[in-house]
Amino acid sequence: MQSRKSLSGLNIWSQSEVIRMSKETATERKLTLPNVKKTLDSIGEENLDQLQRRTLDYVAKFAKVDADAADKIVVKLVNEFGLDENEAVQVVNCMPRTVDELRVFLAGGRKIIDVSTLKAIIGLLDEHRKLK
Repeated sequence: MQSRKSLSGLNIWSQSEVIRMSKETATERKLTLPNVKKTLDSIGEENLDQLQRRTLDYVAKFAKVDADAADKIVVKLVNEFGLDENEAVQVVNCMPRTVDELRVFLAGGRKIIDVSTLKAIIGLLDEHRKLK
């Protein structure tokens, strides 16, 4: 049985009665549009609420590669080209076609990426773009 103490009409619990919450930690992961589509498809459209259906409609229109290719591209962009995960996910979501378009996604960083690397990134994107 827990006792309450009243202070100015408010009920407060004594410190010895603090309810301890589980120390479960949730992990956060950046998702590409194709991964969102795959996840929503796995739930089934009939089980989605209105917002989820709108999201599925959006990602179906704008995902430019499949989920497996998106994962591979993100890993390569991070490991081989030194992009951070946020940049890599945004690049995969938009799949820029030119170096100038690619620079838009990398402009926020403090590092300068040479043109040959940018062209190699566009080449990687072009390889996977043709698969869809």
